[in-house]
Amino acid sequence: MPVPLRRALSAAILAVLILPLGCSTALTSKREEDRRMSSSDDVSRSTHRWGIVIHGGAGVIKRESLTSEREAAFRAVLTEALQAGHSILAHGGTSLDAVTAAVRVMEDSPLFNAGKGAVFTHDGKNELDAAIMNGRTREAGSVAGLHHVKNPIVLARAVMEKSPHVMMIGAGAEAFAKQQGVELVPESYFYTEERWQALQRALEAEKKQQQTPSEQGQPQGPSTFWEHPAGREHKFGTVGAVALDQAGNLAAGTSTGGMTNKRFGRVGDVPVIGAGTYANERCAVSATGHGEYFIRYTVARDICSRMEYLDLPLLEASHQVVMDILVKAGGEGGVIAMDAQGNVAMPFNSAGMYRGYMGQDGVPSVAIFKEQ
Repeated sequence: MPVPLRRALSAAILAVLILPLGCSTALTSKREEDRRMSSSDDVSRSTHRWGIVIHGGAGVIKRESLTSEREAAFRAVLTEALQAGHSILAHGGTSLDAVTAAVRVMEDSPLFNAGKGAVFTHDGKNELDAAIMNGRTREAGSVAGLHHVKNPIVLARAVMEKSPHVMMIGAGAEAFAKQQGVELVPESYFYTEERWQALQRALEAEKKQQQTPSEQGQPQGPSTFWEHPAGREHKFGTVGAVALDQAGNLAAGTSTGGMTNKRFGRVGDVPVIGAGTYANERCAVSATGHGEYFIRYTVARDICSRMEYLDLPLLEASHQVVMDILVKAGGEGGVIAMDAQGNVAMPFNSAGMYRGYMGQDGVPSVAIFKEQ
């Protein structure tokens, strides 16, 4: 047999002998990788702790300022909101449904600055904002400047799910609400005597502030009282919820009546995605506080970004933003946050924050003051 032919035949035989061995090795490696990935996924699915976290606002909330009856009332509504969301999660429902249900309970309560208990603007109106975000898809919906929508969180979700948009405001948003069958109410529905009297105190204090410069012989400029909370009785009664469902999906939702005595259609951080409301596959955040600071420092997104880019745990990321970045900037408030493993963070730099958590064990935990 000629040498070239013999060499070619030998190479062919060798290739036939080696090929099955190579395929076997590749298949074995692929099966091992599939097994490892499947095992990892199983562990991830089985170890995350589903649950829900809520807040009812942060600010000047001192123990001596609440009677035992009023404190009990706050705790009862917070517990009701937790149970509403938890019931959905316990039956395999979505984090979006849980967040919506919990926020609606607080919107319907006159105790919080959202929905029924919304504060009044300088002109004696109620202007409502809300936002919701799906962490799995990063779809979001937000609304601002509402006057007739009973549950703004419901309209925010409709914007997310039934329109191509993220944000709608004012009359246009309410026209969309009517089209979608979202419940509308007369403006009188939102009236509460407590919020009305809070506006009267703010107007009176504003009037005195305007008089002070002239009395001191100084030029009298336009009042900025309405735009800064320092030096007055204030609470940021914004409500919000974040949840992780049994499928491992996160969601966040927030709703507010804004700031007492606000003017000119001012909009805070709540409907600004990434500022007061944000969720992705890693974490979900809902904020409450002096909105201008939360917008400037994109608080909600910053927390999730620190987890994503710096690989920080939830607690450290949220504390860095709320207790360091915001404090140095002069921003007051707090957040509730949850990660994909079910870890929870509720930092706040104010005197108090209405807050609560309910996990798989079904035991609600509610707190108000700093020491709790």
